[in-house]
Amino acid sequence: MKKLQGFKHLPGITAFFVGVLLISNIASTKMVQIGSFEFDGGTLLFPLAYIFGDILTEVYGYARSRRIIWYGFGMNILMVLVFMGVAYLPAPEWWGNQDAFMAILGQTPRIVAASMVAYFAGEFSNSYLLAKIKIWMKGRRLWVRTIGSTLIGEGLDTTLFVLIAFYGVFSMAELWIVIVSNYIFKVGVEVVFTPLTYLIVGKLKKSEEIDTYDRDTNFNPFRLKG
Repeated sequence: MKKLQGFKHLPGITAFFVGVLLISNIASTKMVQIGSFEFDGGTLLFPLAYIFGDILTEVYGYARSRRIIWYGFGMNILMVLVFMGVAYLPAPEWWGNQDAFMAILGQTPRIVAASMVAYFAGEFSNSYLLAKIKIWMKGRRLWVRTIGSTLIGEGLDTTLFVLIAFYGVFSMAELWIVIVSNYIFKVGVEVVFTPLTYLIVGKLKKSEEIDTYDRDTNFNPFRLKG
């Protein structure tokens, strides 16, 4: 298999992908309301992670996207360890922002744990379905596999994330409002961005001279080689 660094654009896509994950986890500590929709702040950016996931799997294949997903997980772990360490280190007496720091970033470990469990289930199911549908449809109708896989992946991701991150913080009625709002917003973003996904996928395939079909791929999410 061609190594990750053998592609011109893959390092940049990987950086954006990981950046979206980290920023979304921090932004998720605040709840926002836009019209009748209520969701965590990370939802504003997080759908891009699925769009990047679709692009990675469609162009470079499941095996390569699997490795990049694990890179994101690793950086998430590093982030939460740093925040936890900083939070519990003693501060000088003149610094009066400890409570504010703990109120926002003190929640980050639970948010990241929720994100990692939810993203593992959601992104790997999304990537798996996209790769399989591509084979079944012989590469035709990209929109069917990007939107279809997102419906399943985002459903798992959203439900798991909200329940793990906010159970006990909000009532069940509030949790379901957040789940539904998140899901509609995320799938809506995928649909709206479909023309852009087509454009990026087409240009990447031409530039990288690759269009991967995962006919012989081992889909075990824990397998990092081959």
